[in-house]
This record gives sequence, C-alpha cells and structure tokens, in this order.
Amino acid sequence: MEYRVLGRTGVNVSCLCLGTDNFADPTPEEEAARILNRALDAGINLIDTGDTYADGEGEKIIGRALARRGRRDQILIATKVDHGRRRPGYSIDDPALSGPNDHGHSRLNIIRACENSLRRLQTDYIDLYQVHRHSPDIPIDETLGALTDLVRQGKVRYIGCSTHPAWAVMEALMVSERHGFARYISEQPPYNLLDRRIENELVPMCRRHGLGLITWGPMAMGVLAGRYRSARDRPSDSRAALRGGFYADRVTQHGIDLAPAFARLAEEAGLSPAQLAVLWVKDQPGIAAPLIGPRTPSHLDELLPVAERRLDDALRAACDALVPPGSAAADFHNTADWMKMRVDWPREAPPAPSTAEP
Repeated sequence: MEYRVLGRTGVNVSCLCLGTDNFADPTPEEEAARILNRALDAGINLIDTGDTYADGEGEKIIGRALARRGRRDQILIATKVDHGRRRPGYSIDDPALSGPNDHGHSRLNIIRACENSLRRLQTDYIDLYQVHRHSPDIPIDETLGALTDLVRQGKVRYIGCSTHPAWAVMEALMVSERHGFARYISEQPPYNLLDRRIENELVPMCRRHGLGLITWGPMAMGVLAGRYRSARDRPSDSRAALRGGFYADRVTQHGIDLAPAFARLAEEAGLSPAQLAVLWVKDQPGIAAPLIGPRTPSHLDELLPVAERRLDDALRAACDALVPPGSAAADFHNTADWMKMRVDWPREAPPAPSTAEP
C-alpha cells in the first residue's frame, strides 16, 4: 500500500480511502464488517463516513467493528457533520433532536453532532471532522469557532470540508489565519473522469495552500464501470435505482455513451473499467486518496490492486481525449447550488481513443 502525506499535516494516509456510504444502506452489518476488516488488513488506514449515512447506522457499524478489532490508534476515522435537515427517522439516538436546529453548521449543531458521532463510533476522538456541504447562511467564523473548540478539547484531531466551492475554502483559510482558528487540512469533492470541474479552481487552490484532496465518486456511480445501458435502464441494486433523486440524476446518457470507449482503454491496459476509473483519480495531481465505496467484499477485492498501479502518460492522454481537463459529461455537483456550469457537451460521443501503437 502506498501512503501519502495529507495536506500540510505530516499524517500519512493510504492512497485509497474506504468509503462507507453503503454500510447498512444496503450492505448488511456482517458483510460491512468484513469489508472494513479486509480493507484494514490490506493497509488502508483511512475510513470515511458521515453522520447521516444510513441515518447514523453507518457510524454505529464502524464503531462496533473497530471495537472488536482494537488498535484504534492505527486507524484514521473521518466523519462529517451534515448541513442538511435530517431525514425522518434520523432521531434514532434521541427523538428530541427532530427540530429546527438539528441541521446546519452552527455552533449548536456542530458540537451536538460531534458528541453523537463520538458515541456512535465508540471512540474518544475523531481524526478528521469534515463540514459536509457549504452553509452559505451561517458565518464561517461561527463554524470554525465551534470546530476549533472541539480540536482544543481533544475530541477532534483535524478539520476539513466536503463539496465546497474554492472561494469558500479560501475564505475559511483566511478567517482561520486571522482569528487563530483551526485550519482546514482537506477538502472532499466529487471527482471522476465524467466530472472534472474541480480542476479549474479547487485543485489549484488546494495545491497552492496545502490542502489534501480526498475525493468521492471515482467510478461515477458505476457509469464508468459499464453498469448502465441507458439513463433509464438502471440495475435494481444501483444507487440510482435504490435511492433515486439526485443520485439518479448523476447518471447521464452522455456518460453512458462514453463507457464503451473507456472500457476499451481499460482492457488495453490490463485493467477492469472500475480499476481504471479509480486509478485515474488516484494519480491525478493533488489527490491524496479517492474514496472507494464497495458494496460487497468482492468489489473491494477488485479495487485493492489499484494501489500498486500507476497511470502512465499514454493512458492519461487517452482519458483526456474522452473528457478534456476541466470539463464534465455528468453532474456530480448536483447537490451544490453554487456549481452552475452545464454538462451537456458534446451531444454526440467522441470517437474512441486508443493507447495501442499504430
């Protein structure tokens, strides 16, 4: 397993991060625990979750599995405080939390959410506590002040953000420097070959100011792995089918049309399409680790060898020919109101590139 320094921290994280959004939704606990232990045995040391994943059940599964395993000090847990209102049923921990202040990045909610995550994870501290989505209606000094208090109390080691615009991350860095607050050390945006828009501003800003990028959605919800025949023909076990809504909207016909050409590139490289999708993200400039979110142990086994592979220049150029740098063929920022760029270029799929010798 390759390890990379996360931002300016000096902390080494595995080049693949275990994403757990499938835990309990739909992966059952016993199978999720096998996935987690298999990932740790393979050298993955960073586990990412969130307080709304399966309405808190995802964190509970991780907490129980890690309590059985032990060696908490060898594992880095990253979780999130979500900005959105909880879905019905989230109040599994405390029915009294179903009210107007059970969401958002206010001091009130951040501190309460952190205490709840600590309890569900069965741990005394969170290694990386991330602000999930941007809360434009809450002053950033309110958010950073609460996060700083958690750091100083020893309940949080580092702080980061997820799916924020570059200007908001920069504003947070400036406010932290001015007021002596804890500083974001990472950003977690969506990033895959079908949506490369973070390359325009966010990636250069993070590289300039020393933030690690832990990215989500490397396989474009399975589109790059060839799971979809059309935007309306969705596998019954896919997130697009199981969850619908904005998940389904990320599956575009143009992205599906690109999948066969992408699969040919993978075959020429001796990889599966899923492996190439993750490899492409892993070896892009500024990336600390892409999240891999396996639904089954076999999915994890397929992706683990990517840690030992490198993206060569010819394969990188062939992928660029499919979707040029900075552009998009699908919208993985569709829960971020600040991202306005259209993603319907071009209306016809380009000819398939190749890395084969002429």
